[in-house]
Amino acid sequence: MYGLKSDVALDLPSKYYSLEGYEKGVARWCPGCGDHAVLTNMQKLLREKQLDPAKTVFVSGIGCSSRFPHYMNTYGFHGLHGRAFPVAEGVKFRRPDLDVFVVTGDGDCCSIGAGAWIHAIRYNMNMTVLLLNNEIYGLTKKQASPTSRIGTVSNTTPDGSILPPLSPVQTTLGVANASFVAQTADWNPAHMYETIKAAYEHKGFSFVHIIQRCPIFQGALVDEQVSNKDAMVYLENENGITVSEEIAKTFKNKFNHNPSDLSEARNLAMDTEKVHMGLFYQDKNAPCYDDYGASNLGYTVEQKEEALNKELDKYAI
Repeated sequence: MYGLKSDVALDLPSKYYSLEGYEKGVARWCPGCGDHAVLTNMQKLLREKQLDPAKTVFVSGIGCSSRFPHYMNTYGFHGLHGRAFPVAEGVKFRRPDLDVFVVTGDGDCCSIGAGAWIHAIRYNMNMTVLLLNNEIYGLTKKQASPTSRIGTVSNTTPDGSILPPLSPVQTTLGVANASFVAQTADWNPAHMYETIKAAYEHKGFSFVHIIQRCPIFQGALVDEQVSNKDAMVYLENENGITVSEEIAKTFKNKFNHNPSDLSEARNLAMDTEKVHMGLFYQDKNAPCYDDYGASNLGYTVEQKEEALNKELDKYAI
């Protein structure tokens, strides 16, 4: 009460970052593009976690989704086509104190960037990766991508794509040292938010595959998944992605999957009849390459020179 002595004190943060504090510019994606939902959820996550914009980095390659850094009021690097992972790894390797996010697309990641993607999974450096997959090259106006389904009519496959698509989830689960693999969709923002949040909280290479609509070039792509309740399966588990009871009820089909079971995760990823939403796999003990690189952080120039000469002296004749 007023006038009485009290040991209670309100510990307020020195600075509070609002949602508007993470917004930058007007997103130039098409109306109805799934990128908008991802952007909103990411800004909400940064606000909840109160991430310092000066210590947060978004890295991208080339494509519609790769314009992401332009719309985040943080540090960003809009890189070359398929080269988001090497840039992000370089940042994280030398500045482990930064929160690093990678936003890439199905063409950027799974085609020209495939080699860097595979090794980034194996390195398992501590970063959050969002693969926005609309199964088409949207920025260059409708060419088939590595994830385009058989029969996809595009400028490069006018008679329909004849090759089976690459599965980002299957591919990631097949690489040694994979540590976090999840899947969500842009039309379920609540599930997407919880998935991105879980990915950020995981220490390691957190890979989130986001099934995404492209209203211009793939307008009917996910009509079946959106309208047919039988097409979607919610992966529920106490160690998985947890959503509110109200959101869970929107899924007609549920499957209790233990995310530590890699074999079952791979089997679920191979199911072409159903779309599974949630955490496929998590290994909290997988080694992180950036832990190894952090061993000499903080060294002065003189200390680095001394350490280098010490190693070279081993080979002196």
